[in-house]
Amino acid sequence: MTSGPAATTGTETSTESPYDLAPQTLRTRDLIDRDAKSVWHPFTQHQLWVDDVPIVVDRAEGVWFWDTDGRRYLDGVSSLWVNVHGHRTQEIDDAIRRQLGQLDHTTFLGLTHEPGIELAEKLLATAPTGLTKAFFGGDGASSVEAAIKMAFQACAQRGQDRPLYVHVAEGYHGDTLGAVSVGGIDLFHHTYRPILLDTQMVSSPGVLGPGQTRAHRAREVLDELAALLAREGDRVCAIVIEPMVQAAGGILTHHESFLTGVRALCDQSGAYLICDEVATGLGRTGRMWAVEHAGVSPDLMTCGKGLTAGYLPLSAVLATDDVYDAFLGAPGSGRTFFHGHSYTANPLCAAAAIANLDLMAANSTVAHANRVGELMGEWLEPLLALDGVREIRRIGTMTGIEVEPRGERTGFEICQEARRHGVWIRPLGDVVVLMPILAISDADLRLLVDVTSHAIQTVVR
Repeated sequence: MTSGPAATTGTETSTESPYDLAPQTLRTRDLIDRDAKSVWHPFTQHQLWVDDVPIVVDRAEGVWFWDTDGRRYLDGVSSLWVNVHGHRTQEIDDAIRRQLGQLDHTTFLGLTHEPGIELAEKLLATAPTGLTKAFFGGDGASSVEAAIKMAFQACAQRGQDRPLYVHVAEGYHGDTLGAVSVGGIDLFHHTYRPILLDTQMVSSPGVLGPGQTRAHRAREVLDELAALLAREGDRVCAIVIEPMVQAAGGILTHHESFLTGVRALCDQSGAYLICDEVATGLGRTGRMWAVEHAGVSPDLMTCGKGLTAGYLPLSAVLATDDVYDAFLGAPGSGRTFFHGHSYTANPLCAAAAIANLDLMAANSTVAHANRVGELMGEWLEPLLALDGVREIRRIGTMTGIEVEPRGERTGFEICQEARRHGVWIRPLGDVVVLMPILAISDADLRLLVDVTSHAIQTVVR
């Protein structure tokens, strides 16, 4: 990047834009035309797709990627919250190549292999107390599907009729039907309500009333949950939450007392606690797992996204012995967990994840991420004085800047302005999300913050 916002106070700006948003080369135009004819993108309104001048990504390295016109962009959202060490990390590249030379794939149904075993051991070694078994899936939603089925079947095999799930408003757990059932974002989920599981929802602990503290809001929602369980507790098999941060809901953060309170209510009612750490886990909140902020151990915990450092699709459910033991029995008992995927525990994915966990330990990545988050908070604070900025919400590196709408697509316009200065970020409505690659340097973090601050000032003033 040759020009743009100054990297000094976090709020100084330059109006000069080094990038024209219009594609320049024949290759880029051709690829966009071919895409528009053949591809259906997730979470994308295709009526606007071409007019918004999409980026065609050509290559990536470190915290940067390049488009097919040769322009460089800072990856400010970790390629949708998955990248840990940067693109094309040598240690992970080498691990995948070594594994490719030995075993590409075999089923995990009735077979096993060393990468799957080693990954389970390493992952459980980082986990909260009591989580002793790892079940592998493909992506975040598939891990949530497995977890909610485990909870129901474990109850059923103990002779308990518990068909009901409790979840939280503004929650997001993926896009498959079970995961949507325990989601609470109307924009994403209301269309599918007629075909979903039986659930009941409590309010979000991250949506505050005027002048309300997060601790008070946590108590308020816990009272609501306690009342629900007093009515329905013997029918509830699981309570599903995102610990500390409701990410897709707009980086809605809550007080740690909410986690401890939900854990206590689960213990009282006999419901399982499912903590979805797909987005929050593996260092994003400045701890290895977000539940560590409250010292809570769930019965089932999902993880994904950063598990392979952004290389390959892999997720996992970590379970307690109590859950696992409910599935033990004679072959004819029907107690087997009849759930799995063709590519469960794929050795290439497992090799990437092992290398990722080893590198995180060697580089103290979680401690670095905690420091990155503190710097972000310090450098973004001047934005709070700007008319049009409602709130900055952050735990660890997970940061959301909520702005006053200045039209229908204010968040999008801010991100387009940042793009003009070589930074790629993505909004959630009118919340501008920053989710840097955990290994980001101070200089690159400074650039991310300064460009974002400049873009917000440009659009909301």
